[in-house]
Amino acid sequence: MIGGRREGGLMRKASQSVVKSRILIAVAIGISIGCLFAFLYPHGFLSFYSPAFHSQVLSSKCESSHRLNELKAEYAAELEKNEELRRQVKELTEKVRLAEQKKDHAQKQVEALGKWSKAGPSGTVKGLRTNPTVIPDEPVNPRLAVILEAVAVGRELIVALANWNVKESLEIWFTNIKRVGITNYLVVALDDKITEFCKSNNVPVYTRDANDGTASIGRTGNNHAVSGLKFLILREFLQLGYSVLLSDIDIVYLQNPFDYLYRDSDVESMTDGHDNMTAYGFDDVFDEPAMGWARYAHTMRIWVYNSGFFYIRPTIPSIELLDRVAGRLAKEPKSWDQAVFNEELFFPSHLGYEGLHAARRTMDFYLFMNSKVLFKTVRKDDRLSKLKPVIVHVNYHPNKLQRMKAVVEFYVDGNRDALKPFPDGSEWEW
Repeated sequence: MIGGRREGGLMRKASQSVVKSRILIAVAIGISIGCLFAFLYPHGFLSFYSPAFHSQVLSSKCESSHRLNELKAEYAAELEKNEELRRQVKELTEKVRLAEQKKDHAQKQVEALGKWSKAGPSGTVKGLRTNPTVIPDEPVNPRLAVILEAVAVGRELIVALANWNVKESLEIWFTNIKRVGITNYLVVALDDKITEFCKSNNVPVYTRDANDGTASIGRTGNNHAVSGLKFLILREFLQLGYSVLLSDIDIVYLQNPFDYLYRDSDVESMTDGHDNMTAYGFDDVFDEPAMGWARYAHTMRIWVYNSGFFYIRPTIPSIELLDRVAGRLAKEPKSWDQAVFNEELFFPSHLGYEGLHAARRTMDFYLFMNSKVLFKTVRKDDRLSKLKPVIVHVNYHPNKLQRMKAVVEFYVDGNRDALKPFPDGSEWEW
């Protein structure tokens, strides 16, 4: 009996213990759930459905949208700043590259033209004069390239520009070229009439495209306007790799000029000078008495090159010269092309200006003769009048056609009196 009571007591205690444990577990679960809801709904479970809660949510969304717009604006501003920085870096990089290029330009020229060498004994050293020619670029003008291939001899030729205004002078020009036996010459026709005139006389001719921007100047322009065009037109000849002997129309050919060229410079030009001093340069002393002891200042003088007759090789300095002259004439329509031509050839580099690095040679003024030399000096000298020049350029006198005919009579037909009716200058009228 005693054993049965003990077992019953133990069972009741175990049952009570289980009940207490379940109660504790339930309380713990309740507390946990309460904590969870308190965390998720700090303002109360029912407030989730309240207008205040929705207002708060909407306010939060508005604030987020506004902030998002602010962030987008800041991002766009940063992108713009980054783009500006990239542009500045690009500009600085380009400046550095150009600076480096200028720095070693002379060295690269030496490397391109020949091996490095030590300076030899005094009197034996000579600088480089002849620049290398450019690589021909036929796609520049395929039609012209075909014509030049057929006309040029040794990749060089005479080129002249002409419109109908100079038709009579042009006829004398090409008649004497043919008589001398020159075959490598070409007329750049500036209007349709000249094109047909050249074709009818078996003269090689090249007509530029009708939609070319220079067409109107070529058709109606005066001598100076047409003369300025050549610097634009010649560029394509040089780009195609051809040397050009540029010729005005008021020139009489008496010998083949290609037999008398040196071809050692970028530009080889006839001169407007009339003696050794004016043609090749001299020391001109300027006197200023007010300076006392230092009253005499020495200056270097040379008469200009004639832009109506010069030989130009297809080199980078030559093409740069054409670009410089054409560019200035476009900006300075009242400037004379010959003056600009000489300024770009001769002016040295100085503050704010970088001079042209081109080699140049002056032609013999008795062989490549201007009309001042002929009418003022040569025709009056028995010895000089018996020498035959290569060409005579009637550049100093306005009555060009009459003097051109007289030059042909004098040198070709042998009429020793043909030049006598003309005065030295231009005051005489035919």
